[in-house]
Amino acid sequence: MKKYILLVLVAVFFSCDKENFNNKNPYLPNYAFTYNINMNLPQYNSLKFPSNAVYINAGNTGVRGVFVFNTGSGYVAFDAACPNQALSSCSTMTLNGINAICPCDDVSYSLFSGQASGMEYPMKQYRVEQLDDFNLRVYN
Repeated sequence: MKKYILLVLVAVFFSCDKENFNNKNPYLPNYAFTYNINMNLPQYNSLKFPSNAVYINAGNTGVRGVFVFNTGSGYVAFDAACPNQALSSCSTMTLNGINAICPCDDVSYSLFSGQASGMEYPMKQYRVEQLDDFNLRVYN
């Protein structure tokens, strides 16, 4: 019995990885990048407050840029490319409050979860590391 309990505890311990998420999407290539954000700068200042997002299009961040969002309990980052569309002239999403809208099909994705009702793929998610009170690192 003790061996069984130990085995279950070990399995639970190794299965709980907060960095473990799947960002594979057949429509979107997987680029490696790192981008640092200083929230004291005016263009990122809104990230200090919950339910605010910024769009970062620094050339090498993601496929079509990255949305960084303050959930109130942390930060998330998603690619700005429509996750259920092949790359095209209309496949860069726009911010609309707490949602990202794909102009190709007018689907609205939640920035809290990256999900949209009835869609096969969620938004492509990237890692966010909070370096200190005012600095973030977004990377893939």
